[in-house]
Amino acid sequence: MTSPAKQVKQLDRVIIRFAGDSGDGMQLTGDRFTQETAAFGNDLVTLPNFPAEIRAPQGTLPGVSSFQVHFADHDILTAGDAPDVLVAMNPAALRANLGDLAKGAAIIVDTHDFTARNLTKAGYTENPLDGDTLAEYAVHTVDLTGMTVEAVKEFGLSRKDASRAKNMFALGLLSWMYGRPTKSTHAFLAKRFAKVPDIRDANLAAFKAGWNFGETTEAFVVRYEIKPAPMSPGTYRNITGNLALSYGLIAGGVQSGLSVFLGSYPITPASDILHELSKHKGFGVTTFQAEDEIAGVGAAIGAAFAGQLGVTTTSGPGVALKSEAVGLAVMTELPLVVVDVQRGGPSTGLPTKTEQADLLQAMFGRNGEAPVPIVAPQSPGDCFDAAVEAVRIAITYRTPVMILSDGYLANGSEPWRIPSLDELPTIDPNFATEKNYGTGDDAEFWPYLRDDATLARPWAIPGTPGLEHRIGGLEKGDGHGNISYDPANHDFMVRTRQAKVDRIADSLPPLEVDDPSGEAKVLVLGWGSTYGPIGAGVRRVRKAGYHVAQTHLRHLNPFPHDLGDVLRRYDKVLVPEMNLGQLSLLLRAKYLVDVVGYNEVRGLPLKAAVLADVIGGLVAEAEGIDVDVTPKESNDD
Repeated sequence: MTSPAKQVKQLDRVIIRFAGDSGDGMQLTGDRFTQETAAFGNDLVTLPNFPAEIRAPQGTLPGVSSFQVHFADHDILTAGDAPDVLVAMNPAALRANLGDLAKGAAIIVDTHDFTARNLTKAGYTENPLDGDTLAEYAVHTVDLTGMTVEAVKEFGLSRKDASRAKNMFALGLLSWMYGRPTKSTHAFLAKRFAKVPDIRDANLAAFKAGWNFGETTEAFVVRYEIKPAPMSPGTYRNITGNLALSYGLIAGGVQSGLSVFLGSYPITPASDILHELSKHKGFGVTTFQAEDEIAGVGAAIGAAFAGQLGVTTTSGPGVALKSEAVGLAVMTELPLVVVDVQRGGPSTGLPTKTEQADLLQAMFGRNGEAPVPIVAPQSPGDCFDAAVEAVRIAITYRTPVMILSDGYLANGSEPWRIPSLDELPTIDPNFATEKNYGTGDDAEFWPYLRDDATLARPWAIPGTPGLEHRIGGLEKGDGHGNISYDPANHDFMVRTRQAKVDRIADSLPPLEVDDPSGEAKVLVLGWGSTYGPIGAGVRRVRKAGYHVAQTHLRHLNPFPHDLGDVLRRYDKVLVPEMNLGQLSLLLRAKYLVDVVGYNEVRGLPLKAAVLADVIGGLVAEAEGIDVDVTPKESNDD
């Protein structure tokens, strides 16, 4: 008896979604497949999606956890709109994800859990694997659990413990199907379960069994090959947004010569930054897990007063709690980095889902006139650069700075080229070392005299001889910094603090506008994590033969100097956002340009295909032509 001959088919891209119960290890499975794919050299983007509950009822729709990975032999921008392959571990996983599949998609189903009880939990009245319910898909029914239990029986595990390795069986099968390297997974499993040899060996055996099943079964006669993607020279690693942001904060500390102090309270989806920074004491990082959000930011402000790089991390609800303290940092004019990893709101909202609805909170969510610069990364890897930029602004201009990341960036991943040290900016804290007002015996240190270029006040480390001073939340007198209730002084100081933030725009480069033909009448402008879906949508419209321009904002306060000119250059400006139009509101107010908003708040990233249709409609309106953006072939999303 010989193994069936396997056909090898070349693909340029594929989107795979692993889905199962929240206890089935789908996040681990997806992460391992992603690491294998990164090691192979494909470009990739991932989308983890999991319940907010610690453990939702097993086998129910709310308990479904999924991990989507899109990988290709070329540059891609999103995790993909619709999976080409769905691995469903139970009826609930199938039902929750079926609506996202295009006709012809492949479905690999673990038949073991398709019992009457589980079908009822998932809302099925009959088994969808029977009959022609799934006729428009390529369905592969496999008893993943049963084969896993059989493969690991030599290790003496209970059936329950043995079945837990089914995710590794599925990983082995998919690794075979798509030619993924397995060495990194072997090493990972050996290290992760080193203290429990039976569990380690069972997971390794299940992984190998899945690979061997693909190699020998007649159920899968095609193996797929996606070649590595061309990359610019450099050293790459796969990185999530939270990890990249953590590294960026460390780099900011190194480049400024300051110790990093993180005062934080755990909150989804920002907690990973606290976890990561706690590992880097060797870089002078101190982490303080505070008793609440207010204590965390208060400690960070204290560290900033003491001459360190103060950082606090949170999500939207935590920003609300920290707002009074951020106002204190505005008044005291101390460097502070506030990281808001946005999630669905309001209130507790959707803790594990993505959203970008905190822009107006970041802009105005404090009492009084309390301007705060805002920086927004556009991709997981870009979180590193955004963090370094936030540190530069905070230290140079003596101000708190808000970083607006979100759950999609925080948990998603992509290949990231590790920068060399000479690519990073040198950030000079320029501490005050001598008295700055008066001469001779009458010389004093005035904490609110200002730099002519930046309007930043001097930063003096407490205890520096002769530079003793007090700061606090009451209004400061210009220059000398004593408490002042004078109306004219208050007006002057309010305007000066605003002017200091406005002055940041002088250090920003011109906006990069991607308009290859120069003939576009429609501009698509975004911020934050909409960069990928917008870019993919723009690609689709251009591939269909139409003109459209794109630009993306990193700095949301202040805006770049040339933003108004760029907006007025186009007949139509589309602003897609995962909110109800917050950036659109700001742009209309400041530039009197009637931008067109496209807004979704579904807890999920925008879809490239939907954006392509919206963009196409605006192009048709602006140019007076019929527009058809229906793809003729696969798109480079």
